[in-house]
Amino acid sequence: MASLDSFSCERELTVGSKTYTYFDLTVAEANGLTGISKLPRSLKVLLENLLRFEDNKTVTKADIEAMAAWLTNRRSSQEIAYRPARVLMQDFTGVPAVVDLAAMRDAMAAFGADPEKINPLVPVDLVIDHSVMVDYFGTEDSYEKNVAREYERNGERYDFLKWGQSAFDNFAVVPPGTGICHQVNLEYLAQTVWTKVEGGKTYAFPDTLVGTDSHTTMVNGLGVLGWGVGGIEAEAAMLGQPVSMLIPEVIGFELTGKLPEGATATDLVLRVVEMLREKGVVGKFVEFYGQGLDHLALEDCATIANMAPEYGATCGFFPVDTDTLRYLTATGRKEERVELVEAYSKAQGLFRTDDVPSFTDTLHLDMSTINPSLSGPKRPQDRFDLKGSADTFKLIMTKDFEKAGDASSPTAVEGHDFTIDHGDVMIAAITSCTNTSNPSVMMAAGLVAKKANERGLTVKPWVKTSTAPGSQVVGEYLQRSGLQDELDKIGFDVVGYGCTTCIGNSGPLAPPLAKAIADADLVSCSVLSGNRNFEGRIGPDIKANFLASPPLVVAYALAGTMHHDFDNDPLGQDQDGKDVYLRDLWPTSTEIAETVRGSVTRDLFVSEYADVFKGDERWADITVEGGKVYNWNPASTYVRNPPYFEGMGIDPEPVRDVENASILALLGDSITTDHISPAGSIKFDGPAGRYLQERQVARTDFNSYGSRRGNHEVMMRGTFANIRLKNLMAPGTTGGVTKHVPTGDVMSIFDAAQHYKADGRDLVVFAGSLYGNGSSRDWAAKGTILLGVRAVIAESFERIHRSNLIGMGVLPLEFQNGDSWGALGLTGDELVSIGDIDNIRPLDDIDVHITMTDGSTKTITAKIRIDTENELEYYKNGGILHYVLRNLAREDRAAA
Repeated sequence: MASLDSFSCERELTVGSKTYTYFDLTVAEANGLTGISKLPRSLKVLLENLLRFEDNKTVTKADIEAMAAWLTNRRSSQEIAYRPARVLMQDFTGVPAVVDLAAMRDAMAAFGADPEKINPLVPVDLVIDHSVMVDYFGTEDSYEKNVAREYERNGERYDFLKWGQSAFDNFAVVPPGTGICHQVNLEYLAQTVWTKVEGGKTYAFPDTLVGTDSHTTMVNGLGVLGWGVGGIEAEAAMLGQPVSMLIPEVIGFELTGKLPEGATATDLVLRVVEMLREKGVVGKFVEFYGQGLDHLALEDCATIANMAPEYGATCGFFPVDTDTLRYLTATGRKEERVELVEAYSKAQGLFRTDDVPSFTDTLHLDMSTINPSLSGPKRPQDRFDLKGSADTFKLIMTKDFEKAGDASSPTAVEGHDFTIDHGDVMIAAITSCTNTSNPSVMMAAGLVAKKANERGLTVKPWVKTSTAPGSQVVGEYLQRSGLQDELDKIGFDVVGYGCTTCIGNSGPLAPPLAKAIADADLVSCSVLSGNRNFEGRIGPDIKANFLASPPLVVAYALAGTMHHDFDNDPLGQDQDGKDVYLRDLWPTSTEIAETVRGSVTRDLFVSEYADVFKGDERWADITVEGGKVYNWNPASTYVRNPPYFEGMGIDPEPVRDVENASILALLGDSITTDHISPAGSIKFDGPAGRYLQERQVARTDFNSYGSRRGNHEVMMRGTFANIRLKNLMAPGTTGGVTKHVPTGDVMSIFDAAQHYKADGRDLVVFAGSLYGNGSSRDWAAKGTILLGVRAVIAESFERIHRSNLIGMGVLPLEFQNGDSWGALGLTGDELVSIGDIDNIRPLDDIDVHITMTDGSTKTITAKIRIDTENELEYYKNGGILHYVLRNLAREDRAAA
């Protein structure tokens, strides 16, 4: 701890037989930080962090005082340096992070410095959860077959991660088949109050973290402050760099009442997402309060917190309360830890009471108004009620797919005796940390299956069904309750313990189904209990994706179509020929609660997490080769030494101006990181597919982009290659194509970028509002810089992607005064120049000069979206990793 303790607030707290040192907010208030007891509890966590790390360099007394001054206007322009206690990773984002660390060790050696200086300084947990795909489903051996295939596909990656576990200190890997990182974090890793021994003292402080997945926020439900950052920013945090941020606005969200019979936590969170997206909370904290929290289980709070990225907030924070203590006990945390959490939280004013903090603004929701609902077809905030959903789908057909609402095109499926049509549900998946962490909705799904089996109902034959529990604990309590057997009977067998369908690992549809969909241009659908339903995400053959609760996923698998009217249309007939409706299958809240109470017990958590880092025999069989510097395999198509540090000097060069840059893409609103970053399956005849073919990789072994994130050659070829991306430079096209202006040819964005690079030409991208919303994909920024893009000019940016662009040395600029590329009449044939870049300041204005096709020039004023001094340092160094690397090399040289 580096504290100068300007407010003389270091104190001791005795809990049971142990004494802890902590920084007492009550004493700090008495010693000059007037009014801080009225701060939102999420900001109290940030304030404690500043008090503990005060060093008069990265954290000053003025920074701390700014937290108290926040109360005056309930907002602030003060930049602070925040140091999380730990870092959480999943394998898709974790592999490239470890690749970068290995490359940084090489660069340190090239500087003549000690490579082992590149080492995590805080605990890092990497959970392998993103690699299992639903190749096999609907049979009792689906899980074993999928795991075996996972190891076949990802052997090189897993070898590399196991090397990292042995090469780096403070770095632990949770092996495949354990669960989803956010659920493992919630059920095991998180402690709510963290402890650390330093200087002979045991310090107690709030458990905080950043994660390389945007849904890191799920742990906010446990009173743990954490959010998603790009892998680039997480690597810097691992290496001891503070997270630079402005003191955020905090929106208070009051919950009152309780959920009505028939509504689920999923229905609640979809309404919360809808409300907060309408409110506009990008870059802000959301903190929940109100008497309604008395009627929500912690698992429900975690469901709401999980989807903070969907409502756009940095985090969705729930204060510690009595249910937090219940959950910590029920999930196997030690008694002394639970006692510390209670004592510390109450001493610091972090425990929930009836007092309402001072918020920047507030919203209110009466939970008794919640109805069963879905969201889709391509944004989580596009919620609609289950009642009348068939009519809503007709409107979606017209609005989103330009087809008549009642359009019908029954299409034969080769080798089968059924037809498929517009609106048919091709994938029904119980998946994603959002809901599989919550016993109430998982048990509800099992109970719907049980009642369907009792009435003789079956899933429609064209539906691909799957269950992917978020942890082994969930699998065990579904087995213990007997409900997994019921799910198995209708095809919802366990396919793996990981993210699966929610991240695009749904696996392929049967070829005859895919062919029928393509031949008839059908609007095929998926229903999943996930958090993301962006275009092209779930599967290449699926056009409309709908988020729903797990029991509704089962219901739609039985119905087989989005045209089903659940109020008036039967799902089928029972053995006596009697119509069966959804209301006949839907369990009561009492049934659900009794099932949960009988099956979800502390002993499950204790036993399942006893050897969480051990893994199965496949993991044990992986042998580790190499020392502290990685021995790169030049033939690997999974793990390659990236070029970021090639030719880099120990001192940065001045930033070059952008001169006569060509435009690579003209993009619209709500371009997500799924549109930008390589994700999902690799197209056979695309640039990445051609690269793999040239290296004799069989099509069946292409795997996904996510699994190949450790290979920059694959990833840069897949940047801006999403099949649903619309680049308005090439009207009438979809997918990753652009017009190469010098020749007028339409080609892949990668191929065009290579031509421009050969000509020594800089590139820029223009976009609309909310550019880069969605998952915290660092490759959306890495791929952008590797293609040669120097600047992105958009109407607005989502928080994480803007930060990631800076972290890779790309300049984010924001239109002002109502400007947009459309209003300027751009076609993509223009040239763009941006001068005096080396002298820019945070949030300054800068002139952008556009040479039109007739030779005239238009000049617009854009805002530099480098928000802080730290971000400016990162940008001027060429990126955050370059900045850290240079500083560590200088320190090591000085010490030598």
